[in-house]
Amino acid sequence: MKALLALLLCTLPLGAADPIEIKLWPDGAPGQMLPHSKGTEDFIRTKSGKSTVTDIHDPTITVYRPERPNGTSVIVAPGGGYVFLSAVHEGTEVCEWLNTLGVTGILLKYRTPTRDEAAPHEKPVADAARAIALVREQAKEWSLDPNRIGLLGFSAGGNLLAHIACDRATKTALPNFGIMTYGGGFVDSKDPAKLKEGFTVPKDAPPMFLACAHDDGQNPLAAAVLYLEYRKHKIPCEIHLFTKGGHGFGMRDNKQPINAWPQRCAEWMGAMGWLLKSP
Repeated sequence: MKALLALLLCTLPLGAADPIEIKLWPDGAPGQMLPHSKGTEDFIRTKSGKSTVTDIHDPTITVYRPERPNGTSVIVAPGGGYVFLSAVHEGTEVCEWLNTLGVTGILLKYRTPTRDEAAPHEKPVADAARAIALVREQAKEWSLDPNRIGLLGFSAGGNLLAHIACDRATKTALPNFGIMTYGGGFVDSKDPAKLKEGFTVPKDAPPMFLACAHDDGQNPLAAAVLYLEYRKHKIPCEIHLFTKGGHGFGMRDNKQPINAWPQRCAEWMGAMGWLLKSP
């Protein structure tokens, strides 16, 4: 099976217009998924919508290739409270926007729901790490630079990014840069001006772009704390805290200041050299 997957990956017509979906774990994802609790069932019933997906036991990546790829790729991790994925305005539409920059967008459908587990981020982080490793393994065949692979996370996807980039309990494949949009969940709930106990930012954390709205609960504090930790280590980091915008907007235009985040993000990527054509 693994040999067949490798052959398939090497022969995929990634120049084609249609996105291509690939399983992350052809032999089955590791670990067991817990059955839904009543709280999770209620969350799905009251919070999910037409564009959300859940009950993902067989995670995948879907590759969206631009007409003129510049060699940079970004894996997109939608939010959804580790219960479901907001797969359109925080997923496919993000990949399409990345394509306009010449960036290959890769939608990550990580396992859900994991909210009832002791560490809800654990399986999603494993899926993200596998996705990064897979893209890096296939970089030559896909005309990508293995040193220009980013991870973009919204909400729970931002929490996933924080854990894989910073709070690394085990050695995993790391992105070369991160983009966190209204991520959180890694600060102390009683004192949100501090990181959660046991969560640290290592000196080798990847460069990060942070965007959040002022009126988004504790998330702007989380972004500010993370930025300050990055600054201590002199790791490149850019932060944007917008006056209004709330939470969960993704690529939607809700006529709020936060809607400028894609432009600011594109400027940051350009300044960091990730929008230049790879040699």
